[in-house]
Amino acid sequence: MSARRPFIRAGEETRRAALIEATLDLIAEGGPQAATVRAIALRAGVTPGLIRHYFATKEELIAAAHETLMTGLTDASAAALDSLPDDPLGRLAGFVTNAVSPPVTDPRSVALWAASMQLVPRDPVMRAVHEATYLGFRDRLEAMIADALRAADRPATEARALAIAGNALLDGLWIEAGALPDHFADGELKSIAIKAFSHLLELKLPEV
Repeated sequence: MSARRPFIRAGEETRRAALIEATLDLIAEGGPQAATVRAIALRAGVTPGLIRHYFATKEELIAAAHETLMTGLTDASAAALDSLPDDPLGRLAGFVTNAVSPPVTDPRSVALWAASMQLVPRDPVMRAVHEATYLGFRDRLEAMIADALRAADRPATEARALAIAGNALLDGLWIEAGALPDHFADGELKSIAIKAFSHLLELKLPEV
């Protein structure tokens, strides 16, 4: 049985965030089917009717939870980049390194992604959210690749194609890291990702 969180008075955004977190917890524990309105309300410590105040349908809430998860992973991949020197290669290397490191590679995040992906082909709202969050990550990667190419006096005309390939590379390493975290030595995936990107872009990325 799901433990009920104690009821607390909270602002609109805080309560909305609590509903999303409760939804993510339930999906992580039992898949999308476990995230019923009653279970979400119980976990969040609210009445089922209150959920309708924030989300028109359960599907809308699950889509919002997926958006929160994926946007958070992109933000974590970009964490602390502003503190790096103004060096396009160093910033790209930092992004690549973050994308295959904790907290991005938390097994819970990979499990949540896998559970949510089964809804994408048949739920247009989930598809729209997945498309937007995928492009949010890929577009950021593309911009950094373009900057790195220009810094090396090379045209950025292939930045989109390289970002698509690079995103697929990072996704594969991310899934492996989250699914089998004990199979990799400390720093191993970071080194693999940097070397793979260096080969892909034909540039020497620093290991950060």
